[in-house]
Amino acid sequence: MIEWLIEPFQQPFNQRAVLAALLIGFTNGYMSAFVVLRKSALKVGSLSHALLPGIAVAILVAGLHDWSVFLGSLFAALLIGLGSLAVSRGSRLDQDSALAILYTAAFSGGIILLRRIGVAQEMQEWLFGNIMGLRNSDLWTNFWISFGALGVLTALHRPLLMTLFDAEVAATLGVPVRALNYLLLAVLIVVLISSLQAVGCMLALGLLVTPAATVYLLTDSTSALFWGGSLLGGLAAAFAVLVGWWFNIEQGPAIVLVLGAVFLVVFLFGPKYGLLRRLGSRG
Repeated sequence: MIEWLIEPFQQPFNQRAVLAALLIGFTNGYMSAFVVLRKSALKVGSLSHALLPGIAVAILVAGLHDWSVFLGSLFAALLIGLGSLAVSRGSRLDQDSALAILYTAAFSGGIILLRRIGVAQEMQEWLFGNIMGLRNSDLWTNFWISFGALGVLTALHRPLLMTLFDAEVAATLGVPVRALNYLLLAVLIVVLISSLQAVGCMLALGLLVTPAATVYLLTDSTSALFWGGSLLGGLAAAFAVLVGWWFNIEQGPAIVLVLGAVFLVVFLFGPKYGLLRRLGSRG
C-alpha cells in the first residue's frame, strides 16, 4: 500500500507534473477570485476556447514551436475579446452574444484547420491537457508566468478591487480604470495559456473558476477568496495529478473533477451557505 502511494514521486515526469500543477493551480486559484467577483465566468470560457484557432493559425504560419503556440493563443484570445467588444459597440448585439458567435465560429475553424495540417494527436492534448508531458523548460516557463502574474496582481490588488466593485468611484479617485481592465484581461489570457498543458482549452474554465467559487460559499472575506482560492487550486490540482496516476485516468479531467467534487461537498455541507444548512434553517 505504501509503495503504491509513493510510486508517483519516484518518477521525474511525475515530480514535474505535481510541481507544475501546484504552480498552475495556485495562480489560477488567485485569478479565479477576480473572475468570481466580476461575474465573468462565461466570458472567460469563451476566451479559453478562442485559444485553439490561434494555435492552428500559428502552426500553419510558423510551424509547431512553443513560442508560436504561445503567440498564436495570445493573438487569438485578444482578437476574439476585442472583436466582440467592437461588434457590440457597432450593432444592437450585446457583447456576450457577439462573443458567443465569434468564439464558436473560430473554435470550429481551429478544429478543421488542425486536422487538415496533420496534428490530430497534439490537438487532443491542447483540448484536454497533457501535464505528464511537461519538460523542465516548461516547468520553468510556468514558474515565471505564475511569478509575474501573481506579482502584478498583488502589487495592483487595491486599485483592481476598487475597479471591480465601483468603477465610477475608482475613476473619480484617479484610478486608471480602463487601463487596469485591459491589464487584467492580458494577465488572464496569459494565465489561461499557461494552463493549456495542464487542462487544455476545453477544461481551463473549470480550473479558473471553481477554486474561488468554492471558497465564496465558505466566507465573506475578500482576502480569503484570493488566498483560499489559491491554496485550494494548487493543492487540488497537485492531488489530482496523483489520483490520475493511481487510478490510470487523464490528469487534465482529474484536476477539474477533483475541484468539482470539493465544490459539491461545500455546496451541500458548507457551514455558512451550504444547501443542507439553509434547508435546515428554513425548517
